[in-house]
Amino acid sequence: MEVRASHLEGVVLQIGEAVLATAETVDQLAGEVSALSSQIQQQGYQIFALSNAVQTLAENQDTTLERLRQLTETLQSLVVAIETTDG
Repeated sequence: MEVRASHLEGVVLQIGEAVLATAETVDQLAGEVSALSSQIQQQGYQIFALSNAVQTLAENQDTTLERLRQLTETLQSLVVAIETTDG
């Protein structure tokens, strides 16, 4: 009976060590998941900022194209006026 109790004690000890090792692994994994979550959140902010920058760039391009259209019309009118006075 003593041998059996000693064997059970060894098994319980191994189970306890395995539980402790598992708990440490889970704690480490939780830390890694937390760090990864922070990185993903930061990347989300960066994507949002990039999206705003692209939107602003597109709006500025629209404004620039409108100004170029107006400039082209003005230059065409100037050419017509010059040709009219020369003719």
